[in-house]
Amino acid sequence: MLGEPGSSGLGEEVRRLILKHALLNAVRHGGKASLAPVINKVLGEKPELKARAREVAEIAREIIDSVNRMKAEEQLSLLRTQFPEEAEERRPREEQKGLPPLPEAEKGVVTRFAPNPDFVLHLGNARPALLSYVYAKEIYNGKMILRFEDTDPRIKTPLPEAYWAIKEDLKWLGIKWDEEYIQSMRMEIYYEQARELIKRGGAYIDLCNREEISKNRASRRACKHRLQSVEENLELFDRMISGFYGEGEAALRVKTDLNHPDPSVVDWIGMRIIDTSKHPHPLSGDRYVVWPTYNFAAGVDDHLLGVTHIIRGREHAQNTTKQMYLYTHMGWNYPYVVNVGRLKLEGFILSKSKIRTILAKYPGRFEGHADPRFGTLAGLRSRGILAETIRETILGLGVKPSDASISWDNLASLNRKKLDLGTRRLMMVIDPVKLYIEGFPEELLVVRIPYHPDNKSLGERELRIGVDKTGPYVYISRKDLEMVMNSTKQARLVELANVEITSTIRSDPPIAMAKYISRDLETARKRGMPIIQWVSHNPVKALLRDPVGLRYNIYRGFIESSAIALEDQVYQLLRIGFVKIVEKSEKKILLLKIHE
Repeated sequence: MLGEPGSSGLGEEVRRLILKHALLNAVRHGGKASLAPVINKVLGEKPELKARAREVAEIAREIIDSVNRMKAEEQLSLLRTQFPEEAEERRPREEQKGLPPLPEAEKGVVTRFAPNPDFVLHLGNARPALLSYVYAKEIYNGKMILRFEDTDPRIKTPLPEAYWAIKEDLKWLGIKWDEEYIQSMRMEIYYEQARELIKRGGAYIDLCNREEISKNRASRRACKHRLQSVEENLELFDRMISGFYGEGEAALRVKTDLNHPDPSVVDWIGMRIIDTSKHPHPLSGDRYVVWPTYNFAAGVDDHLLGVTHIIRGREHAQNTTKQMYLYTHMGWNYPYVVNVGRLKLEGFILSKSKIRTILAKYPGRFEGHADPRFGTLAGLRSRGILAETIRETILGLGVKPSDASISWDNLASLNRKKLDLGTRRLMMVIDPVKLYIEGFPEELLVVRIPYHPDNKSLGERELRIGVDKTGPYVYISRKDLEMVMNSTKQARLVELANVEITSTIRSDPPIAMAKYISRDLETARKRGMPIIQWVSHNPVKALLRDPVGLRYNIYRGFIESSAIALEDQVYQLLRIGFVKIVEKSEKKILLLKIHE
């Protein structure tokens, strides 16, 4: 029977430890446990057993064989009954995420998110960032690294403010990283690794001009510099660093297969010269002129920083091919790669270059990268989208390599569900019409209305009905007035009274007349009265901006005065949608519509 003491002399405690890790390994890997990771786990928890590793391996083989003969449901059942704490804390978290296990995760998981700080993050960037975090920290209790890849001061010039903004976006998503690196601060490390690569015969300094390079690539012919000695290449590399050559005059190339079908892979550039007197780096200025390319710096760092699993966009598949040559030359083991597809958000611009172009072309028209009409994370945050909504949407997509298009309606619907119960409801009338009510009861001149019909903890507010020399009045929307006049001529004012509109008076501002019917809801239901909102005593002017593509629809009206005293940022306006307060004063409120 599993777990019983054997002749090896190992006690029951050790056998249970082996059984626990055998079951965990089997459950995580399709029902088949492996010997090596199980032993590693056991010896990790009980290092004093290393002297008896041979005995541990013998009894582990016996237990693993028994576990592997079980059905998957039997393994999980035994794990839950014998080791309930492990079943609850480890495997279910992975099941709840809906994410497949990472290969060789039992050896440890170190992931990295490596943005280029040439702009802020958008929704598409959030996918690898969140997956890297969830796998490393929430599933495997590993480590996550944040690395800024900023080694192109000429083409993808880093923005000083982007380093901070990216970290703020990640914090908003709930992502916490263990280590942080900036590649432009690691230049001496890349130089050291480049020299080592040259010594191993894996790179050379190319002094050919562009025409010669193109001819060599087209004919799959080796560059004349490819056969230079190690000593000559090291000397030329030092000349590059000293500033002896100008842009385009020299480059370090990584040796690859000259017959590779993709010309861009053939002897790809690992380091090049950038004139930082003309294109200074925002952090290091003109201190360096030789800069590593993305593939060289990323490849070196992934190895030196101990990255075990890379989760990145499918478009980087070619980069994996290039970096494999670097790893082969250096004798390194390449991390496991998970490729995920691109994300699109219907109706929104996610492209960093397009957003930058728009901001430059229309200065003053947009509110920077955080404009709610853009698909940046800051823009979506300005739009009132919750971090939990982004997280749930992305994790729901999993790690599929195929591209995905997210419907704004679906994203807004999910966000609405998360907001609804905890969001106060207010009334606003657009294009207001003053409605006098004949026979309005005096006891209804002050009413108390809850902020939410299903969440009494949000409290209630006191609303006063305006009264002037003509009589009691409220404001309603012109659109609602026209709708009622063209149908029943009767309507229910939300939580207040049932009225019948008797006439309209052409005036500026417009006026309508009504008579009081009753207050009960049942009468409104029986007569099929539409329910319309209203505001009354001391209403506050409100301007509502509704983002539509890259423009705003603007609506003006009155909002109830209780909005002034409240400190909430997000509200639901009845029959309008969820809105966010952008600015407010005692006399005016600026609102942004989030979604219906």
